[in-house]
Amino acid sequence: MKNRLKVLRAERDWSQADLAERLEVSRQTVNALETGKYDPSLPLAFKIARLFALPIETIFQDEA
Repeated sequence: MKNRLKVLRAERDWSQADLAERLEVSRQTVNALETGKYDPSLPLAFKIARLFALPIETIFQDEA
C-alpha cells in the first residue's frame, strides 16, 4: 500500500518522532508506514486521517 505520509509530514515540518507522538505510536512505526513495510490497522488509519484532516483514500492508495 502506497501512502503520502512522508509528504504530509514534511509539509508540516514534523519529524518522524513528532508524528509518532501525535499518533501515540513509536517512531519506528512511522518509519515502517512511510517506507511501505507496514500497513496501518484501520483504527490507526482513521487516526492518521483525522490528524491530517483528510479522507483515508487521500493518504493511502492500494497498489493493485
